[in-house]
Amino acid sequence: MQNAFSKVFIFAGLALSVMQTPRAQTSAMASGAKKITSVEGITEYDLPNGLKVLIFPDMSQPTITVNVTYLVGSRLEGYGETGMAHLLEHMAFKGTALRPDVSKELNDHGCQFNGSTSEDRTNYFETFTATDENLNWALAMEAARMVNSRVSKKDLSSEMTVVRNEFEIGENNPTAILYERMLSSAYLWHNYGKTTIGNRSDIENVPIENLQAFYKKYYQPDNSVLLVAGKIDAAKTLALVEKYFSKIPKPDRVLQTSYTVEPTQDGERAVALRRVGDVQIIAAMYHIPAGMHPDYPAMEIVDEILQNNPSGRAYKALVQTKKASRVFAWETQLKDPGIFIVGAEVRTGQSLEEAKTALTNTLDSMGVVPPSKDEVERAKAKILKNVEELYRNSGQVGVTMSEYIAMGDWRLFYLYRDGVKKTTAEDVYRAARTYLVASNRTIGTFIPDAKPIRAEIPAAPAVVGLVQNYKGEAAIATGEIFDPSPKNIESRTHKGQTPVGIKYAFLPKTTRGGSVSADLTLRFGDEQSLKGQRLNSLFAAQTLMKGTKTKTEQQIKDALDQLKASVRIFGGGGSTTVTIQTIKGNLPAVLQLVNEVLTQAVIPEKEFDQFRQQQLAGLEQQKSDPQGIATREFRRILNPYPKDDPRYTAAFDEAIEGVKALKVEDARKFYHEFYGASNATLSVVGDFDENAVKKVMEDGLGSFKSPKPYKRIENKYMDVAKSDKTVKTPDKANAMFMAGQHIKINDAAPDYPALFMGNWILGGGELSSRLADRIRKKDGLSYGVGSFLDVPSQDDNATFGSYAMYAPQNADKLLAAFKEEVDLVQKDGVTEKELADAKKALLQQLQLGRSQDPDLAGELNNYLFINRDILWDAAYEDKINKLTVSDVNNALKKYIDPNKITIIKAGDFDKVVKP
Repeated sequence: MQNAFSKVFIFAGLALSVMQTPRAQTSAMASGAKKITSVEGITEYDLPNGLKVLIFPDMSQPTITVNVTYLVGSRLEGYGETGMAHLLEHMAFKGTALRPDVSKELNDHGCQFNGSTSEDRTNYFETFTATDENLNWALAMEAARMVNSRVSKKDLSSEMTVVRNEFEIGENNPTAILYERMLSSAYLWHNYGKTTIGNRSDIENVPIENLQAFYKKYYQPDNSVLLVAGKIDAAKTLALVEKYFSKIPKPDRVLQTSYTVEPTQDGERAVALRRVGDVQIIAAMYHIPAGMHPDYPAMEIVDEILQNNPSGRAYKALVQTKKASRVFAWETQLKDPGIFIVGAEVRTGQSLEEAKTALTNTLDSMGVVPPSKDEVERAKAKILKNVEELYRNSGQVGVTMSEYIAMGDWRLFYLYRDGVKKTTAEDVYRAARTYLVASNRTIGTFIPDAKPIRAEIPAAPAVVGLVQNYKGEAAIATGEIFDPSPKNIESRTHKGQTPVGIKYAFLPKTTRGGSVSADLTLRFGDEQSLKGQRLNSLFAAQTLMKGTKTKTEQQIKDALDQLKASVRIFGGGGSTTVTIQTIKGNLPAVLQLVNEVLTQAVIPEKEFDQFRQQQLAGLEQQKSDPQGIATREFRRILNPYPKDDPRYTAAFDEAIEGVKALKVEDARKFYHEFYGASNATLSVVGDFDENAVKKVMEDGLGSFKSPKPYKRIENKYMDVAKSDKTVKTPDKANAMFMAGQHIKINDAAPDYPALFMGNWILGGGELSSRLADRIRKKDGLSYGVGSFLDVPSQDDNATFGSYAMYAPQNADKLLAAFKEEVDLVQKDGVTEKELADAKKALLQQLQLGRSQDPDLAGELNNYLFINRDILWDAAYEDKINKLTVSDVNNALKKYIDPNKITIIKAGDFDKVVKP
């Protein structure tokens, strides 16, 4: 599950066949629900028991999201009970008396789901295929665990160790711990000074009676908000909500309002942290107003003005001058006044003091040098683009509303958006002068000041006054009701090839807000010509957007923000892929810009060097991280290619030296000698003009011929000998386990569906799997555990693998549990019920994947390359449906060989006391 601590890691049946008309949807509502207000497509109702209900129909989505927000987070925890809200979040997945395994139910319905805890709220959400059965199930399940969750001592004993393992994962991250220390110094009294994950001893020792009392007090209808968004009939959905939730009585207890107010900080405070690590960090933290205060949008704009790459003030002062490899900034948007943090990563060997001076000087200057109109408008464009991207996805809107519900009212989301639009350069300047002062800062050392300047943080304004009579803007346009079946997708997909050789697959449809997604892949070179080019190919792809013959990196980013577009370019070896998300009217212009980036890249030396510094910092930081070490060693052992092979994986020190030796001339040479569109594929899904797309691509890439011939590099089966390797990582509280083997099979093989299903049951089904049931739920050894099966389409070289994060002292128990579960699934096989449940979950998840336009664009793009149509999915799903227990068990015995499984362990095992 997620928690607010993650912010630090910067640093079921028939489909809904009858839909009501919009007019019918707004009439004949359930009798017990009272309509409160409607804003931009979302309507609020109150039930007599106090439950607030938000209904958000979006017929363009073939999915439904159900989100329950409880107004309780770490802010309301008592002495000795830190982490209780987050621990309770985990316990809510344990089930009820009539629903013994909620996490399995979620998997069986093919959901994308999670729970998260922050300072002010806890939320649970699930996104699933839009069917009557699924919606009924989800609402019934959430109503059941609202007041009937099995919060038992037995479950606490196992889940406590899982949460403790999650705590230990955070303990491995220097940035996370530094953030925790700074919070505890910046806040003297308010609970925001304690991270949501809690204190280790509190996690380990919390009495079950306290946890049960906490649950009964806060998990009640009058302290929660239910949001249902997606392909729903509003009237039917509200009736279902009333059916399942209205029977829950309103509790007699009265919730007390929290009253602790953090006093004004009266001087600069100091924090020093000494732990094993490879990258230095300097950061400054300031108190700022609550999330609904008018000054909050201004501080978010300050964030962008400081950290923007490449025009940000802090970026220029630290990264461009090579005083730091990376800068970061974020702010907490909370019910009570929160914090604003800016920091930098500094490579070992560089002066931390110089970076500190540059950082504090830059921050102090924000109150002296007013922001320019361009700086403010650039920041606003980016923030508003992100808001619009989110709002085009009703499922994401549902989850995001939890944050604003926690602040006092869901309509604060719109007030925040409007606030960003109205914020002026003078507003930003005033906010910077008010809050970015030395006496309000937590950093470095204390400095006496005879006349200290204080930052008086205003109280959170009354929410009722802010949202009263608020109407909002016009509701965003909705899209069509789309059937994500392979047959429908294939019938609506237009395929072809442009004169230059670009294969394309176009799937036009009307979408919410006119959204459109595209994937473009260039392929070049062969095994011989790409020898020794591994790093050059990687850096060439990653630096394409650093500048063209006519545009700087900042101009490219500004143009994308103005076009409300997100473009990502990645690649290496013999291919480079561009992913695009934008809206209908802007797609041609975005494609023109992408064409310019691909055909007129210049790879500026300064930006190339800055990217290299960032890569070095990342490699150096991973050198002591158990997860990074184990993952890299796993790849190296299972794929022992020669050093000049583009598929080779270098050791950390070797990779660092290789990056240091890179020259911009080599990356430029690679670009000019390999890049071209002769072997390209393009997929577009969403709302767009096909002819306009074809014209832009032909005009832009028509003469962009590939200089060298292309031939796909085969990935032949490698019979790698079994290996058992342990890597010691001093002073790391968490360890990492990796295990796996190569398998000679591809996804066209007759045994593939059975093998895939076998792995799903063993560990691929996330929380509902043999490994998760044993290692996480029963033994409580790991927060994250599972298995994977990577099977190619064109070569017989698949990889079966497993992973687990755990405490070093549990290494022997974890290994024994893993081996036992693999042996059991091979010896006894899977059961009829396991197979039936897995089929249902997998098939719904596959359909859910096709309902996400970015994912569908990626699949269509890949199918163009391997000469496959999406009807393959239908055939594959039919094979899954016909699988028998015998098929699955035979495949597991045939392909999974315990005598060939390589095992990698990384952690601080020297501290483990042997009996």
